[in-house]
Amino acid sequence: MTDSTTQATLGRRLMARLDEAARHSQPGPGVTRLFCSDEHRAVLEPIADWMRQAGLTPELDASGNLVGRNAQAMAGEKTLILGSHQDTVAEGGKYDGMLGVALPLQALQALKETGIELPYGVEVVAFGDEEGTRFQSTLIGSRALAGTFDLASLEARDAEGVSLGEALEAFGGNPQKIPHLARRPESVIGFVEVHIEQGPVLEQRDQAVGVVTALTGIERHRMCVRGRAGHAGTTPMPGRRDALVGAAEMVMEADRILNATQDFVGVVGKLEVRPNAVNVIPAEVNFTLELRSPDAAVREQGRKVILDACQRLAQARGLELSSELTYQAEAVACAEWLIEALESACEACGEPAERMFSGAGHDGLAMHDLTDIGMLFVRCKDGLSHHPDEAIILEDADRATRVLMRFLTHLGSQARSRS
Repeated sequence: MTDSTTQATLGRRLMARLDEAARHSQPGPGVTRLFCSDEHRAVLEPIADWMRQAGLTPELDASGNLVGRNAQAMAGEKTLILGSHQDTVAEGGKYDGMLGVALPLQALQALKETGIELPYGVEVVAFGDEEGTRFQSTLIGSRALAGTFDLASLEARDAEGVSLGEALEAFGGNPQKIPHLARRPESVIGFVEVHIEQGPVLEQRDQAVGVVTALTGIERHRMCVRGRAGHAGTTPMPGRRDALVGAAEMVMEADRILNATQDFVGVVGKLEVRPNAVNVIPAEVNFTLELRSPDAAVREQGRKVILDACQRLAQARGLELSSELTYQAEAVACAEWLIEALESACEACGEPAERMFSGAGHDGLAMHDLTDIGMLFVRCKDGLSHHPDEAIILEDADRATRVLMRFLTHLGSQARSRS
């Protein structure tokens, strides 16, 4: 199972599957695959096939997740949940999310091919939505399993005015049955996700994998700046109520505050101008503000400072400013027993794996409400993610798959001791 030929085979198979999944994308740079899109529908076919090859039975659930279960899970035995998300940001990479779907399926298939049967239930989930790119409502699939999905979010609409509920129904889901997807905590061993690091730490350490200790807290706001439109040539500069100039000042002030605050990061990632005409003073600007910190107090204080500063800037220019909290998730810790189990698997495979914090949010933020979570990071080139050039190397694909195989085969005794 651990000879170099097998390792190379595992890596080649995994990289080929990731390439195959990446072909299901909107035209343009990188990978763009949105929740309940044609591309989402298309990528489920190869994923379902990978599940069957791993000895799992695939099923599309009411929330748009594709779930593969082994025989023990289908019989109601206590189950380990593995997986990640299939969706991407606009013009993203081929590994963010999809690695955590394809890699555990590859590991399970390799164990099956060597005659190893795991003594517990296994589910691998390709979560429908984690990024929130289409509906600005993240962790839809993982919240459904955790039993924390808010049915009010079904009213969220995309840029074309399609609601989340409408999109799910057209996709083959069943919005009203989402509450029935909630797993019973006593039926779950834990949740483990494999993910690219999305940062430079592993590359700086020259390590293929890392064991995650906690996931960052995140909040997102929708900001709306309203001014007054006017002719760009005939309206004097003094006294203009230019919403874009005001919004630009707010963006710069937020950036200044973020840079001056330790353990606090954020971004204005989306900005819309109305009427967006070359010779008209902007009347309205909508922009997003995302804030992250492992320390809730730092994030809450930073948010207050930024929002207060934005209000002062708006008043100084005669603008109206409104803000709406659209998403919030507190930082969560990984379970110590899963951290240690992943560390032991790394050690057994000869892979140094220091503990590390995740500055990104993942499906574990939602799954933590259901069960213990664990996470294995895989090195990515230049620490780059959410970008067409996002990349991992074949050797690291080998190593991470081998680590997860070791983790799975040695989890049985730990799982029984926790029953």
